[in-house]
Amino acid sequence: MEQQVKTVRLAVNGGIGFGAKLNAKQLLALAKYIKEDSEIELTTFQQLYIDVLEDKVDDVKAEFEKVGLAIYPVGLYVKSLRTCGFCKGAEEEGMPVAIELNNRIAGREVPWPLRPAYTGCPNACGEPLINDIGVIKKRDHFDLYIGGKATGENARTAIKFREGLTPDELFETVEKLLDFYKENGKKREALWKFINRVGIDEINVTVGA
Repeated sequence: MEQQVKTVRLAVNGGIGFGAKLNAKQLLALAKYIKEDSEIELTTFQQLYIDVLEDKVDDVKAEFEKVGLAIYPVGLYVKSLRTCGFCKGAEEEGMPVAIELNNRIAGREVPWPLRPAYTGCPNACGEPLINDIGVIKKRDHFDLYIGGKATGENARTAIKFREGLTPDELFETVEKLLDFYKENGKKREALWKFINRVGIDEINVTVGA
C-alpha cells in the first residue's frame, strides 16, 4: 500500500506594504512549490494559500523569507492586515504603524478567523468598516472600528470603538480586545457574533479606555 504524502497549507503574501503585491523573485520562489496540475488560492484578505510537503515546511519557510514573503498559519487565527494602496506615501499614511500592528496580531489564535484592515486616510480604501477590526488613520492619530461584516443578509458596518488613539494606545487596545475575545468567545463564534452576545458595554469595560 502506497504511503500517503502529508502536506501542510501555508498562507503567504508579500508582506505589509502598498497594497497586495508580489515581485518577480517572490513569484519564482512560489512557482517552485506549485505542481503543474495544482491551483493556488488567492483569498479576499490578500493571502495566497499554498500546500507544501510536511517534511519540507522549514526549508520552504526559510526560502520564502529570503525573498521577503511573509508566512502565516491557516485556520482559526487573526489574518494578516489588509491594507490600502497608501497613495500619499508610507510615512504620511502610517505604514510603520500598520507593519507593527500586523507583527503584533497576525497569527494569533482566535475562536473564528478574524480579518483586520487598515487604511491611511478617511477614504478607507482598505475597507476597514466591513472587516472584524478596522483602523483608520486621521492626521497623527487612529480610529478603531470593530465588528464589521462584509457578506450575507446581515452584513453590517463596524462600530467605532475608539478614536484619536496614539500608536501605542492602538496596539494595546487591539491586543486587549483579542485577548478578551480568545478567552470568552465560543468555538466558531465570529467577532461580530461575540459582540452581539457579550454587548459592547461589557467589552468597553473589560478593554478599558
